[in-house]
Amino acid sequence: MLPPRAVNTHLCWSCLVCASLPSLACGDVEGKLDTLFSRVRAVQKKSGAFEMLLCVGNFFGSTSETEWKEYQTGVKKAPIQTYVLGANNQETVHYFPDVSGCELAENITYLGRKGIFSGTSGLQIAYLSGTESLSEPTPAYSFSSKDVMELQTSLLSTPKFKGVDILLTSPWPRDVGNFGNSSGEIDTKRCGSVLVSNLATSLKPRYHFAALEKTYYERLPYRNHVVLQETAQHVSRFIALANVGNADKKKYLYAFSILPMNSMDSAELVKQPQDVTENPYRKSRKEAQKAKLLLGAEEEPACQFFFDLSKQQGKKRPSDGKEGRHFQPKQARKPPQPTGPCWFCLASPEVEKHLVVSIGTHCYLALAKGGLSNDHVLILPIGHYQSVVELSSEVVEEVEKYKSALKKFFQSKGKRYVLFERNYRSQHLQLQVIPVSLTCCASEDIKESFIVQAQEQQIELLELPEHSDIKQIAQPGTPYFYVELDTGEKLFHRIKKNFPLQFGREVLASEAILNIPDRADWRQCKSTKEEEEALSKAFREDFEPFDFSLL
Repeated sequence: MLPPRAVNTHLCWSCLVCASLPSLACGDVEGKLDTLFSRVRAVQKKSGAFEMLLCVGNFFGSTSETEWKEYQTGVKKAPIQTYVLGANNQETVHYFPDVSGCELAENITYLGRKGIFSGTSGLQIAYLSGTESLSEPTPAYSFSSKDVMELQTSLLSTPKFKGVDILLTSPWPRDVGNFGNSSGEIDTKRCGSVLVSNLATSLKPRYHFAALEKTYYERLPYRNHVVLQETAQHVSRFIALANVGNADKKKYLYAFSILPMNSMDSAELVKQPQDVTENPYRKSRKEAQKAKLLLGAEEEPACQFFFDLSKQQGKKRPSDGKEGRHFQPKQARKPPQPTGPCWFCLASPEVEKHLVVSIGTHCYLALAKGGLSNDHVLILPIGHYQSVVELSSEVVEEVEKYKSALKKFFQSKGKRYVLFERNYRSQHLQLQVIPVSLTCCASEDIKESFIVQAQEQQIELLELPEHSDIKQIAQPGTPYFYVELDTGEKLFHRIKKNFPLQFGREVLASEAILNIPDRADWRQCKSTKEEEEALSKAFREDFEPFDFSLL
């Protein structure tokens, strides 16, 4: 049996001397060393040598003794330099004799409770063993907020710290699924550790490996900066790995090659892949802060309105603040009130209610007055909000429902939609939704038309990354113009001085798209009230199968 050997917190590995080396990461081994190393040998035979294996999750299991003894005594040997995290339960604590890290067997090294390894190549690997502690004092198989803070401090105090190359934890970070692809049966809002989320936020790992949930999940890469507000930074990739030898054949071994951050060209390091998303943890932090502010706030019933649009329309009863509490959704505070008469607040007498075609709980749909076409509609909040960035989460959710319903509706008509918002010299949010025939032009042509005509008028129209959130680009009160295509592609202009009020309509009315230049100005597209009522009735009936508010 090999004696334990202490490992320094900052260890230089000979295997990390090269600039970029292929490596392997593995999920819960649970004592199945023969199965793991047999698979590693097969992979190396097929793909060539890998320089290290990083193991997260439970390295030992309840039936590890016999198999482990053979590696511990040297009868068997790991075919690759293997680095493992510590215990996640009391039953396996005895396998790790030194909390600061030690050699457990030839080619198998326990990293320690927490720390950072720096190779001579500059590769930095941060690690945190155990699960989040739910009690005090912290058990030997857990970590506390103090452990996380100490690890953060040791790195963030480093001059010009940009992030770490790799982060190893056993638990998933809480909320990692926000803005990302589906994590299957795992609910990322309930699963995982908030402390690990905080650690990942501050350490900005280029790769973050975790396990324990017995499934494989490779999340879309996420960005570590706010678009248009912060200097571009590298992206992070989160990979959760399944348990070794699982019956469902879920992936438990992950091959990757990484060049140390400090040896990369800055431009190359911060390149953003096409499928990059927003940071999943930023939203949850904002929501947590908001929740704290709202604790104890007196709840008030949402403003409710009833308009007899048609006999088949679901009734929305007026609420006096008492009856409504039994069946109407609540919101923590009322939306801000207009400073004067508003043409679009649904309770306002100025609203031309004959144009309304659908009413939800927080939003409504209306035909545009002087629209570019007979099915040009507006998505509007029922309460008074000036722009999308000021909307509450409940209103945003219903805006997305209307967008989805309209997309399906227009697709059934052989059309795609273009959506734009002008938050400039306007009092109430209006999301303009204009359909364009699929045979007229492609989404790429529409995007090009906006960009070209913007350049002609010296308007800087920026293409936003996919999955980006406009609330993280523009602060409330910021004037802007925003376009969204049915493909999800988005264009954004921050208005600094004057801006042509009809720009969105002018582009869509141009010869390149709808070819109706005489309808660019809504004031030149007047109809009688009778004509508008007929158009509203026709649209309402046509849209009815897609209208979620009637369900």
